[in-house]
Amino acid sequence: RVRSEMNSIEEMSPGSTNDGTVEITHKTIGPSRPSRIRVASHIKVRDLRNAIAEKGRFPAANLRMILRGKTLQDEEDGDDLYVKLKDEDSLIVAVIPKRPVGVETYDDDDDDELKFQLPPSASRWKRKLYYFLRNKLKLPDIILMGLFSVSLKMWAIITLWFILAPIAHRWELGPIFLLGTGFAIILLNLGKRQPGDVSAYSIFNEGFRELPGTYNAERIDRDIRAGQI
Repeated sequence: RVRSEMNSIEEMSPGSTNDGTVEITHKTIGPSRPSRIRVASHIKVRDLRNAIAEKGRFPAANLRMILRGKTLQDEEDGDDLYVKLKDEDSLIVAVIPKRPVGVETYDDDDDDELKFQLPPSASRWKRKLYYFLRNKLKLPDIILMGLFSVSLKMWAIITLWFILAPIAHRWELGPIFLLGTGFAIILLNLGKRQPGDVSAYSIFNEGFRELPGTYNAERIDRDIRAGQI
C-alpha cells in the first residue's frame, strides 16, 4: 500500500512549473520507448491512469502503474487515492493483454469477476460500509450480496417485523401476525400492471377476460371431447 506516500504533501520540486504541473516519464513494459507526459503534481491515481491511457491509446482498465517500486491503486476503502509527483519521476506501466476470443481461462481475474461488487453509483456511506464488512470483518461475498441487494426501505420493514414479533407473541397474536405477514408479502409482490396489461386472474379483467392458454373447465371439456384426456 502506498496510502501514506500518496496522501503526504510535499513541496514542489525545483523543476516544476508555476502552474502546479510536472513532467514525468512513463515506460511501458516491452519494446516501446519511454514517453513523457505533463500532469498535475498532486493528482488522483485514477486521473493519472486515464491520462496515460489516452496518450498511449491503451484501455485504462488494463493498465497497471508502478511508481518508486510501489503499485498504484485507484482507491482504498472507497476513497480515491492521490499521488504526489516530482519532476523527472519515472513511472513503469504494464498493459494486461485482453483475453483471446473463444479462449476460456481460469485465473484470479475470473475469480474477481465472480465476486460481488458495488455499482459505481453507490453512495459514499454504502461503499464505506461495504469495504469495512469485506476487508475488516471478512464476510463472504454471498452474505455481502444479500446485505446490499436489499433496499433501506426493506431493511426498515424487516427490522420492524422483528420488533413486533415478540409483542404479538406476548399478546397471543402470533398466528394472526404470521398470517398477516403472509398476506403482506403477497400484496407487496403483486407488482403494478401497466395500462392495457391483462391480469392472470380473469376476475380482475374487463369482461372476465382470461390469459391465452388458461386451463379452465371449458378447456378440460374440450380436451375430453377431443379424446386428449
